Amino acid sequence: MRRVFTSIVLAVVAVTVLSFAPFAWAENVQGKIKAVDRAGQQVMLEDGTTLMIPASMKIDRQALQPGADVKASYEVKGSQKVVTAIEVQPAK
Repeated sequence: MRRVFTSIVLAVVAVTVLSFAPFAWAENVQGKIKAVDRAGQQVMLEDGTTLMIPASMKIDRQALQPGADVKASYEVKGSQKVVTAIEVQPAK
């Protein structure tokens, strides 16, 4: 009986850890936009960070203008920082 209980507890712990694992690799960045490519898929911040915004992400690409403030979460995929969430405050 004790082994069954221990196995159940270990299984619950493993599922909990694995369910939060994707969030462990997400990183955050904030700054001002320095440049945007024509398609609005790559944004360079003033600190040199380049973010790739997936075409499938719903965002007002018109708001992606130099001088706008950005807060973004991203995952590193290969050599790219792929945005998973982004908030844009228009330039003042």
